[in-house]
Amino acid sequence: MRPAPEPGAELLADPYESFMYHHLRYYGYFKGQEKALQNNSILPSGHQQKSSTCLLKQDGFQESNKSNQNSLQDKKKLICSLMLEAALLKNKQVLVHHPESLGFPCLREPRGLFTLPTSGSLLQAPQWPIECEVIKEQIQHIEWVPPNLEPFYQLTGNEKAPEIVGEEKGTVVYHINPAAKGTCFTCARVGGTRGPVRSPAVTLEGPEDTTLLFESRFESGNLQKAVRVGPYDYELTLRTDLYTSKHTQWFYFRVRNTRKDILYRFTIVNLMKPKSLYSMGMKPLLYSERDAQTNGIGWRREGADICYYRCSSKEKQATYCLTWTVHFPHDHDTCYFAHSYPYTYSDLQRYLLAMTNDTVYSQYCKLRALCQSLAGNTVYLLTITSPSRNPDEAAAKKAVVLSARVHPGETSGSWVMRGFLDFILSNAPDAQLLRELFIFKVVPMLNPDGVIVGNYRCSLAGRDLNRNYKTILKESFPCIWHTRAMIKRVLEKREILLYCDLHGHSRKNNVFMYGCNNKGPTAQQLHERIFPLMLSKNAPDKFSFHSCKFKVQKSKEGTGRIVMWRMGIPNSYTMESTFGGSTLGKKSDSHFTSEDLKSLGYHICDTLLDFCDPDRSKFLQCMAELQELLRQQICQKLKERGHKEDLDGTWSDNSLSDIESSTSGSNSSHSDGLPAHLLSLAEKFNQKKRKKRWLRTRKERNELHQKYTLPQKMVGWESLLVRVAPSKSRKRPAFFKNSGRCSSAGKRTEQMAEEKNVASPMCRVHQPVSTLSLCMENSSGKQGKNPEDIIMSYLQRRKLNAIQESRHLKGRLSWHTFSCTRPCPHEISHQLSPLVKNLWKTHRPHLIPVIPLLRTQKPLLVPLKQYHPPFQSQLDGQPPEEQPTGLCGGTLKHQPQLH
Repeated sequence: MRPAPEPGAELLADPYESFMYHHLRYYGYFKGQEKALQNNSILPSGHQQKSSTCLLKQDGFQESNKSNQNSLQDKKKLICSLMLEAALLKNKQVLVHHPESLGFPCLREPRGLFTLPTSGSLLQAPQWPIECEVIKEQIQHIEWVPPNLEPFYQLTGNEKAPEIVGEEKGTVVYHINPAAKGTCFTCARVGGTRGPVRSPAVTLEGPEDTTLLFESRFESGNLQKAVRVGPYDYELTLRTDLYTSKHTQWFYFRVRNTRKDILYRFTIVNLMKPKSLYSMGMKPLLYSERDAQTNGIGWRREGADICYYRCSSKEKQATYCLTWTVHFPHDHDTCYFAHSYPYTYSDLQRYLLAMTNDTVYSQYCKLRALCQSLAGNTVYLLTITSPSRNPDEAAAKKAVVLSARVHPGETSGSWVMRGFLDFILSNAPDAQLLRELFIFKVVPMLNPDGVIVGNYRCSLAGRDLNRNYKTILKESFPCIWHTRAMIKRVLEKREILLYCDLHGHSRKNNVFMYGCNNKGPTAQQLHERIFPLMLSKNAPDKFSFHSCKFKVQKSKEGTGRIVMWRMGIPNSYTMESTFGGSTLGKKSDSHFTSEDLKSLGYHICDTLLDFCDPDRSKFLQCMAELQELLRQQICQKLKERGHKEDLDGTWSDNSLSDIESSTSGSNSSHSDGLPAHLLSLAEKFNQKKRKKRWLRTRKERNELHQKYTLPQKMVGWESLLVRVAPSKSRKRPAFFKNSGRCSSAGKRTEQMAEEKNVASPMCRVHQPVSTLSLCMENSSGKQGKNPEDIIMSYLQRRKLNAIQESRHLKGRLSWHTFSCTRPCPHEISHQLSPLVKNLWKTHRPHLIPVIPLLRTQKPLLVPLKQYHPPFQSQLDGQPPEEQPTGLCGGTLKHQPQLH
């Protein structure tokens, strides 16, 4: 029997409408309305007119026919339309428009998981830790290329190295409170700390006041304190990386209220590195806002009397100072100083926004969010390739991965990345060919949090990200974890031909690379050196192949270069671009400009084409040069060591590693380990762990017992060897409980003696002397003690009065008879050590009671029945009081028979 059809269900002929009707009716949307419809034949006219524009038809919402409103069919359709519209309005992704009384649904624009620059959107505001104060002013500089080369400063040796005065004798004109070591990142927000932004600088007393006004609470700024120690001399303290006490090399700050034609001196007093390019002629960068507005001049190298020297600090860690003098170009100007050309997170977003607005770029460049950083800033990922004609062509493409700014203070990496993107996205024939051959995965800024707050090396976790590529802490190091996961996914689908992480270097000039010696077959050796050699030929005045290193060091196992190499990318490199300049070719002894750094990005693309050229002539030529170069280096190394030169030998991996020094990178060992927010938990865990007392071994317990129970000074043998005997209780001393076990050899000896009925000398509480001596030596050897030490220990603890002992012994040893003869001296002494033998000869009566206490088992021969004193006295004809103890001398002439 078929169930009766539901009212209104048969009116919805469209399958989707029927499904929606049943779905909504299940949740009770139509039950009340159907009853009301049966009770009220006519709906209110106002409601009918309002809802008549929202009827659901097969092709959407259409205007209802007013002439059929009174029919039951139209009323049910009206109810269905009303409920469907109400359900659609509850969906946030569906919008219902009513243009001119016509209702139709449309989908809302999909919401991205992360904010991406679009043509109609504003830049994403940087997220700052809540400990940071941030000014609202947006800092932006123009790009400018100096028309002439900017030479290095020529050191004269007479540069002034001023002594540090400090705030005790100076005046603090600027100071902010940083997030010091011991704290950790908690949360972030736009604008940093809540509340009004205070003024950390001094207030000018009038227009004639020449005090400089400092500021660094903007993106990438990191000045912490400024002290005025002279009319125009200032000592500057840089803020360390947030949540650490290390890493001060990068600096970027602003000064106002300048005076023209006055010589100012600035001294940074807390730099960390013992070596710097400032000792080789590098100059700081200066930017004048008035020059930028009037003359279009941007960043330029300025400074004289430059000196980098060690401070006479009282702290444990040595710090270094950088001092220089400068003339400002204008009065009342706003100027900036920087260690290298700044490139902020906002600069990157402006570049990506301009790229997405270009319709040509969007055809072969896809921008997406890789992840979010700890502070919530987006880490961008670009995928650049030409559309493939078919799936086979797409699968045949190899991948190239590039990343930059894992160290936020190394801004030169961003400028090289900028040049690479400019070229690979251009219409140049070589760029088009590269897009057809490869798929480029580009992460332009790996550490946006560090870039925003002005760190030099670490992230907000207080750790160096380039030492944590092997991490499993996804929440603590999200940028590194997601980058490694992305590369793993790419490796599952295709081969990655090249991985290059762009860095900056603060102690060496020129540009160079760090690679990894391949340990594969002989045919694959030296292949990792071909790409750097080709790059040195394409950029001879910037790139130095002789500065390249390919040694895999254990301390660098966590770097991106080595981790990607171990994942299966043989051509894995770290590209180091100097903060200074070049010592090669036409640009020798001159600084790099931002345009020079950008040109390196073009050279990477050009070298990539040469490296993959089907014509292998360049490849083979570079291979031959490498073999000859390494042959010369190995011969030189052998000559220095005094070995004979073997020109016909081959070069193994060991020899390649021997001829190279370390990569001389920055020491980040103090930045390894857990992130800052987990250190407190680790310390609590370690403290609880230290309280636990582990059980000691038996040997350690015995040694501690001897150490704390025996007297500190040993006394002579004569004073210790007194006539003693065991007390009434047959319980062994506590000292012998653990050391009284005999070895298996001793047990076998006793068993053999028992089986053969060997008559061993024995007294009331003694075991056979020969067996006991063996057991004593075995057990003492097992525990690491000789018999003399055991005897000494016992005798020292048993210093009793000899007279009292003799009273207790009277008549005890003479009333018992044993089934053994009295011990002979030679039977006992021949199994003891020489020292005990000597003691036995002179103090034999005193040593016999000691030996049985070293026994390890129950007596093998038990004492026999006791007899009355008269019977014993009749045997020897002596009264009971004078009966010998049986401990020394003679044998019993008469023995009782066994019962």
